[in-house]
Amino acid sequence: MTDWVDIVRMAARGDGVTADGRFVPATVAGDRVRFDPFEIAPGPDHATPPCRHFPECGGCQLQHVTDPAYERWVAARIMSALDAAKVAVGAIEPVALSPPRSRRRASLRAVKRGKTLTLGFNADASHRIVDMHECWVLTPGLFALVAPLRSLLDAALKDGEGAGVTLTESESGVDLLLANVAARSLAEIERLNAFAAANDLARLSVEGPDGVETVTEARPPVLRFGGVPVVLPPAPFLQATREGEAALQAAVVAAADGAGAVADLFCGLGTFALPLARTAKVLAADGSMSATAALGSAARLAGARVYVEHRDLFRKPLTGPELARFDAVVFDPPRAGAVAQVAELAASKVPVIVAVSCNPNTFARDAAMLVEGGYRLERLWPVGQFRWSTHVELVAKFVR
Repeated sequence: MTDWVDIVRMAARGDGVTADGRFVPATVAGDRVRFDPFEIAPGPDHATPPCRHFPECGGCQLQHVTDPAYERWVAARIMSALDAAKVAVGAIEPVALSPPRSRRRASLRAVKRGKTLTLGFNADASHRIVDMHECWVLTPGLFALVAPLRSLLDAALKDGEGAGVTLTESESGVDLLLANVAARSLAEIERLNAFAAANDLARLSVEGPDGVETVTEARPPVLRFGGVPVVLPPAPFLQATREGEAALQAAVVAAADGAGAVADLFCGLGTFALPLARTAKVLAADGSMSATAALGSAARLAGARVYVEHRDLFRKPLTGPELARFDAVVFDPPRAGAVAQVAELAASKVPVIVAVSCNPNTFARDAAMLVEGGYRLERLWPVGQFRWSTHVELVAKFVR
């Protein structure tokens, strides 16, 4: 029988780590473990996971961690990346943590084998689907569709076939996109129409070799940003929870306070551009045609001071002369960051740069470029939007 050893910290992927460097899943700092036989003695920060599917389901990695410990881990995850990049931080705000059952968008997978239809998230680090019968992260409205979807897909799929399911909860109802579900014959279309009507969906679309096609739309799926209604394109990118979105918006608005002209780069549907437009003129640029079209239409109808540009910021970043027009620049790139655009920002004279990121590592790399260019990281807002996951978000304010 081996001796007990202490878990001294949690790694970036959420595993506990012993003092001698061994990784132990589903443990937290303060736990004690032994390996032969394997046993965990829970410490003060070890919580009882609420969901029956944990830790098998890949939707959550940290349900065994108390909220205070999780908040500390979120902040430490960001600070560790910045420390490695040798970037100093001024003020750090408390972590904004989204509550359980608040995720308003999700991508599930389904597969039919024999007479069994499996629907849910993938298992952690696997293509195997964990059949969902309980979920502590989806909103009640989205989870209520899991059982009806199981019946629909059981009828629509043949043995061995799989499908993708993208759910978005809008203010006007759920927007559902099904991938690899046929909508060619009259019977197939009627089945999908009946499902949408029975479950009061706002819109149901299918995605196949020819792209996305709307099968039925009872009403446009709408979300409001800064009080402005925006009609969503199918399967849009948006912040995963209302609470997380509100925290990010509040931080961005606070960081850009006083700016009369703002550029919002990688603007998406206008999550930040429309709230900023209440007090500033905003240029909103993004490479997504569907997102910029939706934002442009919404801004025109509302009379918002948002000027939209469809632009690939990876290939054609805003240059120094273009950036010189702005008092503040907000940028919210994908997980890979925005090296080309950050290089232009670092060489610019923009007084305030506001970074929004979902990847501490690429954020730290971009932050180091800005600091090398003469900026200082003045304030940081950590956000734990994807509760119980290792996915961390943040807002950061850089000043000259």
